[in-house]
Amino acid sequence: MTDINADVPTLTGQDIGQAERATRAVLDALLAETETSFLQWVTVNVLAGAGSPVERERLVAQLTTGLRIDEPTALPAVDEVITRGLVVGTGEPVRLELTPAGQARYRTIRQGIDQIAQRLYGDLPPEDLATAHRILAIVAERANAELGA
Repeated sequence: MTDINADVPTLTGQDIGQAERATRAVLDALLAETETSFLQWVTVNVLAGAGSPVERERLVAQLTTGLRIDEPTALPAVDEVITRGLVVGTGEPVRLELTPAGQARYRTIRQGIDQIAQRLYGDLPPEDLATAHRILAIVAERANAELGA
């Protein structure tokens, strides 16, 4: 008897997409509690990880490249975190950095994300998580190569 599913991969893009959408929904609930949009969060997160002020143009480029969005989508997110007092810009060219309020928002959301990660991944074997990380990195690399071709 032939197994009709023998050629179907164990892991598919649909599986990855379902996991991404489910975890994103959990993240979105956390962000809603802090009245922070996803794009605002990514902007704050990038600045928090930079360690020093970032030129506005470089930040927008990081958002467009990392999230695969266009500049007209990224720019309002940058403007919103400035308007909300989470980020301040100084100098010429403008260099952006987190304000104390932005640092506090970052810490609050980061702690929430750490708690979510513990609930979702905490009891999974580390070797399984390492394997999943390697596989997803390979898939992302291949997809990016296709997009670049």
